[in-house]
Amino acid sequence: MNKIALFEHPLKSTPLVPLSGQYGDNRIWIKRDDLIPFSFGGNKARKAAEFYRTIMESDADLVMTYGSNCSNHCRVIANLAFAMGLHCHIISPDSKEEDSYNRLITEQFGATVETCPVAEVSATIDAAMETFRAKGNRPFFIMGGGHGIEGTRAYEKVYEEICLQQLEYGTNFDLIFHASGTGSTQAGLTVGHLKYLAAGKTGPKVIGISIAREGKRGREVIREGIKEYLAADYERFYRDQELIFTDRYRLGGYGNYNEEVEQIIGKVMSREGIPMDTTYVGKAFCGMQNYLREKKITGKNILFIHTGGTPLYFDHLKGLS
Repeated sequence: MNKIALFEHPLKSTPLVPLSGQYGDNRIWIKRDDLIPFSFGGNKARKAAEFYRTIMESDADLVMTYGSNCSNHCRVIANLAFAMGLHCHIISPDSKEEDSYNRLITEQFGATVETCPVAEVSATIDAAMETFRAKGNRPFFIMGGGHGIEGTRAYEKVYEEICLQQLEYGTNFDLIFHASGTGSTQAGLTVGHLKYLAAGKTGPKVIGISIAREGKRGREVIREGIKEYLAADYERFYRDQELIFTDRYRLGGYGNYNEEVEQIIGKVMSREGIPMDTTYVGKAFCGMQNYLREKKITGKNILFIHTGGTPLYFDHLKGLS
């Protein structure tokens, strides 16, 4: 397998950017994880750095994963596999939508995309794994969204990074918001917070804005991710009240958005020069604004993590035209 020089070393901290102040009664900052220098960055690039190490220690000759037409994860994993000299095979639910830029980029890396009805995803993954093994391949499977121990580890490190950056930037954050999808980003951030509490330290609370899952299932998946990661230490660290996840702003489910989301994307791009998308980041940023207003939270230092998706910004522009 080929080595990727960037991932041979710990990733450098991404910048914290203060916004102009035109976003309500709190001081809003954005952590620019979209600027990680690999495949348009984002939380999937952070997770890819962790998967890279695991794959390098394996005997895999092929990478498999799952994701939608809009998936940032599939784009990054296809890029990772290509850079490592491995083939990438993606299972994706059927979609009548025009191919997104993420899908086009994914295919540019030579990844094969096998589509199936969403109800048959699990069976299709199993069948594909069996077929590859019968051919003598050694597939390495990554769950959708980079869910799992590697994804959780990546964002436990981010929580620690944020707490150190507070000193550098001369601010203390009260709350951290982000787009919560498959769950490992929130699992990792929450683990970081739980460990700070256990050590007697004060760190910002983590709030996940669901872009897809309903509340009960979303919390359950995140909690399972935390439990898998902490293993024997779960009972010692876990506090259920510290897992804050809201589905109030999911707008009916994955990929759905409204005019308010479009307006906030335009505003942030025009005023701050920061691209967002309607599926993940823009939808979650809009949800955060509504959460703060409805909870009457004012005068706080708020950090929003930009988890990437720049190619989807251009899909949005294409749709506007």
